[in-house]
Amino acid sequence: MRLSEILLLLLANLALSLAVLLAAWAVARRREDLGFIDAVWPLAMLLMALGAFVQADGDPVRKGLLTWLCAVWAVQTAWPLWAKWRREGPRAGYASITDDWAGRGWSRARTWLLIFFLPQGLLAWLISLPVQLGQANPSPTIGALGWAGAVIAVGGVALGSVADSRPGVRRFRGLGDLAVWWGLYLIAAETGPGRWAILGPVLLTWMVLRDLRVRAAPEHPKP
Repeated sequence: MRLSEILLLLLANLALSLAVLLAAWAVARRREDLGFIDAVWPLAMLLMALGAFVQADGDPVRKGLLTWLCAVWAVQTAWPLWAKWRREGPRAGYASITDDWAGRGWSRARTWLLIFFLPQGLLAWLISLPVQLGQANPSPTIGALGWAGAVIAVGGVALGSVADSRPGVRRFRGLGDLAVWWGLYLIAAETGPGRWAILGPVLLTWMVLRDLRVRAAPEHPKP
């Protein structure tokens, strides 16, 4: 694909991601509950992988591998989050943040749109760059680096599955996500455009490490 075609693919997928999250925002407003957003963003990433699969003319094996692994990860990630929301409702932190911004004069709808839904759409687009750019070029065919990435991604899916099924090791869920997306990046990185997708796994790494630091921080009782 020419550079102009790759840029059009990325812009189309950005529009798709934002449209999905805008639709989810509209549903959240009607239901007066945004807790299901956690399950929406991985599915938005899958839709972008499928969008690239349809638009790009890359190596068929690489395209299939990237899309299939992304699909397995997205479903595996979304379903437990959806089930948790149905069982427990939204995270307490969502209400806290909404109340925080209400104190600054923001309506709930505005807060949900600008603090939760649109940023999630942008993050989904950025993190999923490997499955977008990795499908752009027909050469080279998938090689040793790509197959190594596939093994790492499958290991990440397995780790995520264990973390979802055992509450005691649920904190390792993020590490499984990291393995999946660094593995997908290695598959993409065999191509020229795919090398530029490193921003996706780097951003996800920063988010996961920040979350782990927050969880590990001791709670200080208020005086």
